[in-house]
Order: sequence, then structure tokens, then C-alpha cells
Amino acid sequence: MGNMKELTKGLMKENPIFVQFLGMCATLAVSTSVINGIGMGLSTTAVLIASNIIISLIRNFIPNKVRIAAYIIVIAGCVTAVEMALNAFAPAISKSLGIFIPLIVVNCIILGRAEAFASKNGVVKSALDGIGMGLGFTLALVILGSIREILGNGTFLGIQLFGEGFQPATVLILPPGAFIVLGTVLAVINLITSKKKEGGEE
Repeated sequence: MGNMKELTKGLMKENPIFVQFLGMCATLAVSTSVINGIGMGLSTTAVLIASNIIISLIRNFIPNKVRIAAYIIVIAGCVTAVEMALNAFAPAISKSLGIFIPLIVVNCIILGRAEAFASKNGVVKSALDGIGMGLGFTLALVILGSIREILGNGTFLGIQLFGEGFQPATVLILPPGAFIVLGTVLAVINLITSKKKEGGEE
């Protein structure tokens, strides 16, 4: 039961974007399309899982004074491996995401989970935490990317959805559109959450 909780908490209850508001820079920048969201989300998930496992394994050997520096070195190594894999096997996605793949190193989600969870828990729980948080991050990016791509470009995964008469809301795939969509999604989530709380109290 405890392991399932660690795996699922990142999907909604502790979602890195919709609840903790972490990784906003990458979220707003790459969520212009679904494929970008999937690419960024899975890359971050891979780094989360690998760094959580490694940090959990070596946590008792890291002096407290240099723990943050040690975490960053581990995370940077994992990011480099993911970046090289993307360049080799998915060059189009790598080119599309650009600088935001190397910037995973300074993503607050990664360092936050290393400090708050992996440094205090065993390998299995740390791996499950990485999977759950990574999938929650990916889910949020796919939701935002879907809305922005469908309404802002009239496509989904690059496939045209509407006829020639469709007028896309181009602003949604521009930087201001990221804030508009994120704000709208957060408003809907808060409305649903407040309704559930009111129902529970009744």
C-alpha cells in the first residue's frame, strides 16, 4: 500500500506543476505541442528515476556539507546521458526541446525530490517516487500541450483536426498563451478540488 502511494502521489495529490508549481520555466516554454510535452516529460522522468536511485544508494556516504553539490553532480550526469540518448535516437525531439534538456539539471523538481525524498528513503521507494513525480510532470505537460496545440494550431500530434474554415487561436501557442492555458487549467482543478471538499464536509 505504501509503495502504491509513493507511485501515485505525483499524478495529482502532489503534482509537480499543478500543486507544487515547480519547473514552471520548462513547462511554459515547451508545452506548445503534445510531442514536446511527451519528450520533455519522459526525459525528466528518466532523470528523476536515475538520480533518485543513485542518490538513495550513496546518501549515507555523502557529507552533509556537500550534499547539494553532490546531488547536482549526480543529476548533471543523468541529464547528460539522457541528452546523448535523445541526440542519438530522437534528434527531431532533441532539436525541438533545445536548451531545455540541459536545463533539467537546475529543474527544481529534480533537486527537490533528491533533497526531500531520495536522501531520506530506500532505493525502491525513491525509484517509485521518481516514476510517480515524472509521470505527473509528463501528464501536466501533455494536458497543457494538448490544449495549446488543438486550440492554437488546430492539430493533435501534428495531425490536422479541423477543416479549412477553422481559425486557430494563435495566441495560445505564443508565450502569453502558456500563462492563459495554465491559469485556466489551475482554475478548473481548484474548482473541482473545492467542490470535492464541500461534498466531503456535507
